[in-house]
Amino acid sequence: MRGIRSFLAGRRRWWALSAVIVLVVVIGSVSFAVSGDDTASLTEQQMRIDGVPEAGLPVTLDADLFLPRSTPAPAVILAHGFGGSKSDLTGQARSLARAGYVVVTYTARGFGASGGSIHLDAPDYEVADARKIIDRLATMPQVRRDAPGDPRVGIAGASYGGALALLTAGYDRRVDAVAADITWNSLSQALFPSLGAEPGVFKQFWAGALFAQAAALPTPDGCGRFAPDVCAAYQRSAAAGTPDAQLQQLMAASSPASILNRITAPTLLTQGQQDSLFPIDQAVRNAFGIRAAGTPVRMQWRIGGHDQPGGTPTAAVRSWFARTLARSDAPANGGFSVEVPDGSVSTATGRSEPKRVSATSLADAQRARLIALDGPAQVINAPAAGTIAAITAVPGIGGLLSAASTFGGAAGALSAIPGQVATFTSPRLNDSALLGGSSSVRLVITPTTTTDATLFVSLIDVAPDGRRTQPSGLVTPVRLTDLTPGLPRAVTVALPSVVRTVGSGHRLAVQVSTTDLGYRLPVDARSYTVALDSPNVTLSTLTGSESSTPIPWRWPLAGVLAMAGFIVVVRWINRRRNATEDSVRREVGERRDAAARTPIVVRGLSKEYGDSYRAVDDVSFTVSAGQVVGLLGPNGAGKTTVLRMIVGLISPSSGSIELFGEPVRPGASVLARVGAFIEGPGMLPHLSGRANLTLYWAATGRPMAEADFETALEIAGLGASVDRKVRKYSQGMRQRLAIAQAMLGLPELLILDEPTNGLDPPQIAEMREVMRRYAATGRTVVVSSHLLSEVEQTCSHVVVMHKGRLISAGTVDALAGAASSTLSVSDVDRAREVLAAAGISATVVESRRHLEDAFLDLIGDESR
Repeated sequence: MRGIRSFLAGRRRWWALSAVIVLVVVIGSVSFAVSGDDTASLTEQQMRIDGVPEAGLPVTLDADLFLPRSTPAPAVILAHGFGGSKSDLTGQARSLARAGYVVVTYTARGFGASGGSIHLDAPDYEVADARKIIDRLATMPQVRRDAPGDPRVGIAGASYGGALALLTAGYDRRVDAVAADITWNSLSQALFPSLGAEPGVFKQFWAGALFAQAAALPTPDGCGRFAPDVCAAYQRSAAAGTPDAQLQQLMAASSPASILNRITAPTLLTQGQQDSLFPIDQAVRNAFGIRAAGTPVRMQWRIGGHDQPGGTPTAAVRSWFARTLARSDAPANGGFSVEVPDGSVSTATGRSEPKRVSATSLADAQRARLIALDGPAQVINAPAAGTIAAITAVPGIGGLLSAASTFGGAAGALSAIPGQVATFTSPRLNDSALLGGSSSVRLVITPTTTTDATLFVSLIDVAPDGRRTQPSGLVTPVRLTDLTPGLPRAVTVALPSVVRTVGSGHRLAVQVSTTDLGYRLPVDARSYTVALDSPNVTLSTLTGSESSTPIPWRWPLAGVLAMAGFIVVVRWINRRRNATEDSVRREVGERRDAAARTPIVVRGLSKEYGDSYRAVDDVSFTVSAGQVVGLLGPNGAGKTTVLRMIVGLISPSSGSIELFGEPVRPGASVLARVGAFIEGPGMLPHLSGRANLTLYWAATGRPMAEADFETALEIAGLGASVDRKVRKYSQGMRQRLAIAQAMLGLPELLILDEPTNGLDPPQIAEMREVMRRYAATGRTVVVSSHLLSEVEQTCSHVVVMHKGRLISAGTVDALAGAASSTLSVSDVDRAREVLAAAGISATVVESRRHLEDAFLDLIGDESR
């Protein structure tokens, strides 16, 4: 008994007790998970199915059959995605078979071991093949039948297979349930998206990637296993950048849009939010068309998609088929739900799980909200052949690249190239909003010399710190024709369908770009003037009941009681440890606040390249607020490499960097507090200095009023030349303009790489005073130089580097004393230490003057 009391006495042992209780809960829940999933054996066997003959030759489809323990049972046909095979579906098939369904998986014609050619889900081929599988199921004694020749059957698939499921249900009323994931409504609208009935901008990157998957088999015509008519129509249209009549006819026949009113089977539509191939609006169109025929439809917007693979909705499909195939009790309206990628809900277990918003239908969930926009008319340029082009969504990884579109301060973004982008920004939001679906904006486009326009419009979330996020990296391509140069045209643009929580204090921006790497771009160089036709954006927001992933309801009684006991114990423990935690929290908070006030902390920083060249070797230093710090060393010392790592342009091989207490990584929000000028000015030569500054600031998405242009232009000291084209500037003028750009918005940390290059002596003296004044406001300046005299006259502190290593760090006064011609004994000793650290033997220094020369040569004082 005494041993038990001793065990329970300490706080740490109470945690051990709670861990035991958690284990009981976990065992209980796991036992339910095992008992709730029928793990009984199932039978798997290969099948050969006769497909529709092609060119007078028989076609055989490679298939597998999965039989549950108990038959007869409802059947499910699973169809794979483009370029896949039946093996992609084995896991899902086994799950459904264990749940009591007869399952058939098969490889579509033109792929894998199946015969025939690819016709892109054509009714006469791929759809007819699926109907032949239904015919086969109708003859099998293991399959439950609704009537002679009419098996109880559902069909499910994703992407290419999802469209096949919808098309088969439209052409064959024996289908009793449908589950279609991340698929298309109109193939033409998906590959040539437009605002109207005419084909729009060719989505060539995605189309090329898909064509290459099926054309990998070498053939003389380059068509691989595509049907000749499909291949020829695609190749003609890809070359022209617009679909010809034959391709339009083929795409229309392969699009569910043409048969939605025929579908009578209850339908589950799941669509990915990270999907630049088949965005959410494709599912919205499918749901509208099916529901218009009076058929129950459930729509779910899930996390994932073609740009972010994974997250297949197996559980949702099983649940849907349980209602529509096993029990036939699908709700009349189906329902709507959406997973919120940036939201969470605390569950009864105390865990944070993804938030889900549900409603009876999309129409019941959506609300329109007007948000004001501001911004002048802006001229944007499209370079010849679209080089360089913005990057938003790239096949297969576009969702990951959306993080790279986050930028602030001096860090640019892949999705917003200066000179190519017009931006219109809202005031800060007073409350948060959950965006869901397609918002809209009215724009006015005026071409300068062309009769057509190609543009890409997106919605941007601008955080209070200036960080910009383009949800899922999605854009709306816009193609306008029959324009008159110099005459404006107003157009309503449906913005990309996205799901995102925009927080209070954030701003929204509408971004209009002339290029996007994923699309066919005009060959000739051109420019447009873009303005707002209406001073607001109409947001599509969502409302509804919030929940998380449901918790299984049949928990064992022991698990429920254990959970109740666990909650009681945890509450008791929390009361006892609150005082200690508050103390620790205050201490941690104080340390965090101190770190947040320190502009730069570099620890053990190294950078090694592939040839084993070590440009930076174990460098550590700290820069405090209000300092002007000189990074001093000869050319090749590693100064610029350190600066590039500090602003996240390159990643260190080892070590860490913190800015204002936050770790640095590409796109980090803390970079919005940094202005930088590294490795020379990079201005657009065909624009004026003022236009360069304006476009750069517009690309950040922050209000023009926050740029403090007058201060920046005063610093630049260009006078009337600020309105001349940059290509007419001298090197010194370009240098001053780049420094002014780095100072836009008066960032808390200013980083300048050799800022006095190209400046004459009076301008150098003025720049010194500017940096001193800048630091006097509490801001911090880091400036690299190879001139000791420059650092001595400009900086308060210095970091000396040589051959990638840190030689010395401290105040300028201490360094200058060590290098003066009147060195004290202690200064001589200090200089010898510095030289020794740099690998220079003190024995070669025969006199005090030689010591001074060696030290000055080390730090590169070329002004002696």
